[in-house]
Amino acid sequence: MARTLIAEQLFDGEQIRRDIPLTIGEDGRIQSIGGEVPADAEQLKGLLAPGLIDVQVNGGGGALFNNDPTVNALGKMSRAHARFGTTGFVPTLITDQVDIMQQAADAVSAALCEGVPGVIGVHFEGPHLSAPKKGTHEEKFIRPLTGEELAIYARDDLGIKVVTLAPENVSPDDIRQLVALGVKVCLGHSNADGATVAAAVAAGATGFTHLYNAMSPLQSREPGMVGTALISDDAWCGLIADGHHVCAEAMLLALKAKPRGKIMLVSDAMSLVGSEETSFPLFDRVVTREGDRLTSTTGELAGSHLDMISAVRNIRDWCGVELPEALRMASRYPAEFLGVAGGRLEPSVQADLILLDEKLQVAKTWIGGREVFSR
Repeated sequence: MARTLIAEQLFDGEQIRRDIPLTIGEDGRIQSIGGEVPADAEQLKGLLAPGLIDVQVNGGGGALFNNDPTVNALGKMSRAHARFGTTGFVPTLITDQVDIMQQAADAVSAALCEGVPGVIGVHFEGPHLSAPKKGTHEEKFIRPLTGEELAIYARDDLGIKVVTLAPENVSPDDIRQLVALGVKVCLGHSNADGATVAAAVAAGATGFTHLYNAMSPLQSREPGMVGTALISDDAWCGLIADGHHVCAEAMLLALKAKPRGKIMLVSDAMSLVGSEETSFPLFDRVVTREGDRLTSTTGELAGSHLDMISAVRNIRDWCGVELPEALRMASRYPAEFLGVAGGRLEPSVQADLILLDEKLQVAKTWIGGREVFSR
């Protein structure tokens, strides 16, 4: 049967409203917003808002997708990130062997069939990257695009498909082929010059993976990938707002340079989010958490210990972004990049909701109208 929630405040994706009832139908979709309040309405203290959408999630709840490319791992990741407001996420596999890519694709396909909450596709971050900008990726697995990978990218049972690649190592014709296969092409882990990046954008690339990190910098006589990303008005840029990957000033520059709606918050979360563990293996290395910083034994940053609601708080507190816009950066704008519904509360959309307290901590999370987390 339908149920009605009425919170002190409701952010519908456009504005914050007060004491507005929201009714969820039996199908898990929003039936109505506003109108009379039924006697059995559930009164909620706090701010009801659209659920958050994360384009780049390597792990959570003790599971790292590369180490455990299974449906069980995706369930752990879903439960861990739901605690922090994520109601839709794209499990991310970093550069690995083709058989691991195939296992990851099979796991995502099965998760979509089984309805694992929040899983909406798969993000292959690599393996077609630049070795000089590999970051924590394993260099021995970096390779050109071949028919084996194309067969995976061509599958139609994976939901939303995202591939991050370095445009100096993947031709514009291949990018056009990926786009024709329904892939959202992102550029990253690249040492390309501006002209090469611009050609990839013209070929259909629409995103940049973790802006500033592992990409050729903006210089006085060469825009590099960073500069080209900032002037590519139609492309989205992911931003890891954890204070380790990007400083506040660089985030402010991106916000001023890009059109509104083209900066989206991402977590780049590893397995330790939602876990009490403090380290995990990554290929032949160990990644250790000190505070909220993850460092590999080889010295580089290795993903993040960031969750999406923390990213919202950080962009608000460090860059002065108003709360409604900060929430859009973590919900509507990722949804628009992926081409999925999300970031708005309105009749007929799936009831993916979060309830935030006065400190912007997540008190409750609903996915498809079902409560999946309550603090």
